[in-house]
Amino acid sequence: MRVLITGASGFVGRHLVRRLLAEGAQISATFWEDSPSLPGVELFEADILDGQALARVVEGTRPEAVIHLAGLAHVGESWTRMEDYFRVNVLGTENVLRAARGTRVLVASSAEVYGAVPESEQPIAEDRPVTPGSPYALTKAAAERLALAFADGRAVIVRSFNLVGAGQALRFALPSFASQLAAIREGRAEPVIHVGNLSARRDFVHVKAAAEAFALLAHRGEGGTVYNLASGRALSIAEALDRLIRVSGVTACIQPDPARMRPVDQPLLVGDASRLEALGWSAEPGFDQAIEDLWSEAAGAGGPV
Repeated sequence: MRVLITGASGFVGRHLVRRLLAEGAQISATFWEDSPSLPGVELFEADILDGQALARVVEGTRPEAVIHLAGLAHVGESWTRMEDYFRVNVLGTENVLRAARGTRVLVASSAEVYGAVPESEQPIAEDRPVTPGSPYALTKAAAERLALAFADGRAVIVRSFNLVGAGQALRFALPSFASQLAAIREGRAEPVIHVGNLSARRDFVHVKAAAEAFALLAHRGEGGTVYNLASGRALSIAEALDRLIRVSGVTACIQPDPARMRPVDQPLLVGDASRLEALGWSAEPGFDQAIEDLWSEAAGAGGPV
């Protein structure tokens, strides 16, 4: 299978590349400015904001599927970078869709598009109307609409809940906690973990399970369809931090940090992934393995990536 990936050097992208190479796929990928190290992947420099460059890449590689992972993905940051989030996540997606006309396109979206959903109405199914509550969520909802309108019925929307695992940027909560714990263990920091809102409950999915989902949907996803990428179980950020502390063996105090609080933070997001599971997917490896992987990476133990 010939696959073109945007954002291949990102958190999900690197895992997905390894997964697809293992099945013998022929992979091309776009990058901008800094050429990533992706052995086995044919690389093309093309900004997703440059529609003509993207069209040339698609014409030259003739992919059977395009997997669009590139974008800005931090809810808190989106409140201070609204223009950037609109340009990259909305206009960038439009450029990818126009360049890939006639080709199956997987568009990475987010469970944040659901907004505030009463606990009694969760787990959330894909047919629930979206009510985005942040600039980031609004851009992803807009990108979804573009995909369903522009892709001639070939677009597959993947609404990821909270992905976690080794390789995740430190601006996200759990990798930040792991990094702080490692610094405390090594004597580089006081035994204090700085945190944001710990009461929010989230549906965590191991990034390797996410890579399996994208690979599966590249083959079998139904065009014009939205798929939740979720485990169907929720943990509070506090519970996730407790598990990470136990794995690390580090003793530390927990201190709320106003700078880490979001203007809007949904109290609960848990998804119904029955549609994806019907294709043979399961949320494995699970959350406990993701925590082990995060700690191994933070502690420099060379854990699985």
